[in-house]
Amino acid sequence: MESLIYSIIISFFMALVIGVVIIPMLRRLKFGQQVRDDGPKTHLKKAGTPTMGGIIILIPISIVSVILSKGPLDFTLAAVLVTLGFGIIGFMDDFIKIMKRRSLGLRAYQKLIAQIAIGVVFSFYAYRNIGSSIIVPFTQLEWDLGLLYIPAMTFIIIGTVNSVNFTDGLDGLASGVTLIVAAALSIIAGSMASIMREEGMEYIAANYGNLMVFAGALAGACLGFIRFNAYPAQVFMGDTGSMGLGGAVAALSVLLRIPLLLPIIGGIYMAETLSVIIQVISFRLTGKRVFRMSPLHHHFELSGMGETKVVTMFMIATTLLCLIGLLAV
Repeated sequence: MESLIYSIIISFFMALVIGVVIIPMLRRLKFGQQVRDDGPKTHLKKAGTPTMGGIIILIPISIVSVILSKGPLDFTLAAVLVTLGFGIIGFMDDFIKIMKRRSLGLRAYQKLIAQIAIGVVFSFYAYRNIGSSIIVPFTQLEWDLGLLYIPAMTFIIIGTVNSVNFTDGLDGLASGVTLIVAAALSIIAGSMASIMREEGMEYIAANYGNLMVFAGALAGACLGFIRFNAYPAQVFMGDTGSMGLGGAVAALSVLLRIPLLLPIIGGIYMAETLSVIIQVISFRLTGKRVFRMSPLHHHFELSGMGETKVVTMFMIATTLLCLIGLLAV
């Protein structure tokens, strides 16, 4: 438990220090956010706010989780590499947006190919090292997916990464929601480590203990980032941060064998994604929109709810969902 607390605190202060250094640098380089023309009009004033702030999150996660881990680093390194891999995809996307002064970076197929590559490699790694069984929430059962494990996990990983990306649209939203999700995952990882240790499975217990540290570093980095990203944001995480966060959450859920828990603890991520899917299908089939705008957070904004109130509401919902998720396992 001490290592979890240290990981949160150190990651938090590291994010604060990096933020103080990075944000002025991003301003000097004029790495400003390009705002969607079809987005809420209130967001137009955010144009030019430094982006790529996800670096402030990714550096502490990578350093703290490795330094504070004890024993085998297998799972920790896998989680860090997946996080950085998706973060790099996001970085490339952000960089193109900035250089070309547009709101679109990498083409959709380019991002998808890169995401599939990381997803398949990581899923194969998990298959070889933890097997093809996943935990079924609210039961004592495990579901062995067999050869379907790799494509299923790849789909879940890509879905999670893009869902977190959809969630990043209001000041402090993605970082606030992920902070709570990471805290829940750290509790789950710590509990599983204790169970494995009692059963004499020291190697797995040590790896799960290190995943607890990784989740703690994730929570601490998000907490530190909120200092700069809360309304009115001094910096945006960009796809660098949102894809990196998605990769971290996905890696934890797969390695802890709880991907079926994601729809619960990551309920906000799922709601954001479903709102986009429903909106697109409805508009193409009927020419009408179900929501004022998607993702879901924009619908509430355009319905008259203040930005900070939407973020607070989503964080409260995430807290309740994570408590349910803890009961589920």
